Parts: sequence; structure tokens; C-alpha cells
Amino acid sequence: MAVPPRLRLFALLIACCSLPGCLGGRPLHEVDYQRYWCEKHHGALEHRLGDGARVDCLTGEYAVEVEYAHKWAEAIGQSLYYSRMTGKKPGVVLIIRENGDQRFARRLRTVAQQQGIRVWTVRPHELE
Repeated sequence: MAVPPRLRLFALLIACCSLPGCLGGRPLHEVDYQRYWCEKHHGALEHRLGDGARVDCLTGEYAVEVEYAHKWAEAIGQSLYYSRMTGKKPGVVLIIRENGDQRFARRLRTVAQQQGIRVWTVRPHELE
């Protein structure tokens, strides 16, 4: 039995809309990555410091900044500041959205190794 074209189109739209960023599906934002990583590592999301700054995720061991790959240099400074203010080790979760982002990850790791910053990466498919 052949499936009517309208039914095939409807099924395709339903499938596509369930994917992030596709038609009606909601695109991923930085907070989605923060929430995913922080829950996975049993941390406190958006921990507020005395000066009003917010640590993206505070775990038992790390003060973590979650940032898009192209903002790797900002993430270094923020993680070091959060570490200083909380007494936790500095950490960065770098959001890798495309293959070209790997160059930013290499840059970050070069400095992170010297500064004692722990680095993790997260990709969109991990949130599915």
C-alpha cells in the first residue's frame, strides 16, 4: 500500500521539528550546554559570587566556565577568576559546534596546561 504524499510530508515535518534548530525545533543556546554539563557533573548551575558574577557551574572540585569555542580566551580569564573567588580548581567547557572549532580548542589547551585549567568539550549531538 502506497503512502499518500501528504502523509509522507507530514511525517517528515514531525521528524524534523523534533531536531534542535530544525524548522520549529528550538536552537541550542549556551545555557543548554551549561545545564547539560552541570547536571552531568552534579554541580550548581549559575552559582552567584559575592560581587554578582556567576560561575556557570560549580562542582565539588571545579569552578567552570562554559563558552563557545571562538571565545576561548575569555573563558580562561573567567575560569581563573572564579577559581580564585571560590577556592575551587579552574575549569572550562568549550562548546564545539563545527570542525573548525578544533583550532580554538588547541589554543585553549596550550594555555590551560600552563595555568592548571581543566578542559572539557561538549558538542551539540551530546545534548540529543
